[in-house]
Amino acid sequence: PAVPLSPQEHGLDFQRLLDASDYKETFRQDMIRWGEEKRRTDPGFFCRAAVEGAAQPVWVVSDTRRLSDVEWFRDVYGDVVQTVRVVAMEETRKRRNWVFVTGVDDAESECGLDQGVTFDWVITNDGDELALDEQLEMLLQSLHRSL
Repeated sequence: PAVPLSPQEHGLDFQRLLDASDYKETFRQDMIRWGEEKRRTDPGFFCRAAVEGAAQPVWVVSDTRRLSDVEWFRDVYGDVVQTVRVVAMEETRKRRNWVFVTGVDDAESECGLDQGVTFDWVITNDGDELALDEQLEMLLQSLHRSL
């Protein structure tokens, strides 16, 4: 069996793991297993890490991936939490070089929020820069009003 993989514990190049390179894909399934193991033993592990030391009036936690993450933030911060989902059509994603990988792209880490969450905001990012800017401006105005 594969050993769960933490980037810090295994000397991986963190910057290269952030892009869509073959380097990231080489380690992706092992990193997913490592994350799942951490969540099994402590469901709030990554959420607490995301907020550690945060003291701003508004901050964004990007890339939550599971219902348990959203529930953790709602439980801890209540009504001030605003959930945002960014979507793009499959054709758009393919133009951006996304290729579906069985066992990765159908795992909870990639589609755990496809059901069971009512998002406060859904932002469409299909390449129309003006439409994206308008959506983000509406979100920003709403956040400013809530301060």
